[in-house]
Amino acid sequence: MTPPPCCQPDYDAAFDAKSARRQLLAYRRSGPEGTTRRLIDAMRTDGISQATVLDVGAGIGVIGLELIQSGAAAVTNVDAARAQVAVGSREIERRGLADRATFHLGDFVAIAERLEPADIVTLHRVVCCYGDWASLVDASTDRTRRVLGLVYPNDRWWIRLAIRCGNLALRLSGQSFRGYVHPERKIDERIRAAGFERRIRHRGWVWQTLVYERVRYQPAAA
Repeated sequence: MTPPPCCQPDYDAAFDAKSARRQLLAYRRSGPEGTTRRLIDAMRTDGISQATVLDVGAGIGVIGLELIQSGAAAVTNVDAARAQVAVGSREIERRGLADRATFHLGDFVAIAERLEPADIVTLHRVVCCYGDWASLVDASTDRTRRVLGLVYPNDRWWIRLAIRCGNLALRLSGQSFRGYVHPERKIDERIRAAGFERRIRHRGWVWQTLVYERVRYQPAAA
């Protein structure tokens, strides 16, 4: 279930204008790095030419920009933080790509049915920012025609401990945003039940990168 507005985390406070500008400067200077680069490279191996892309929790839109440059036909970016959407939208316009890339502000789970399905759907470090992982997975698989790519934390005790400490700091500072380490086995099972098979899995020290390919149509689980 999607939490009511009064209970939703304050993504604007967690991902503010300062952090958005910092991300943009880093991207302009060095391009995508780390797990962002790994996920983009994985998507490129799947024949990105003329594909449509839906990037969930897009931030400033790095993944979409890179995939357009690799031949994607169009990218739809969704993010719940106003500053991220504003900075990303301006960068799209600056690059002359407004006819091929758009931004939507909002909770993806709440607005997913209003978005067109895409050939490729990506969620880079999004599962760890959303409490109701099952609804997020269901909405994502339901919008995916061909390939689903995700990056989220390994389900390990030391990572859960680190997230708990981070959440305590957030609570003490008055922020409502929280991080999560969700059960990776259940996430995998739910994606497979929606008609996908896992094709790539790279496990780093903290983050894992996974790519699934649709093998059959299966409506999202209730």
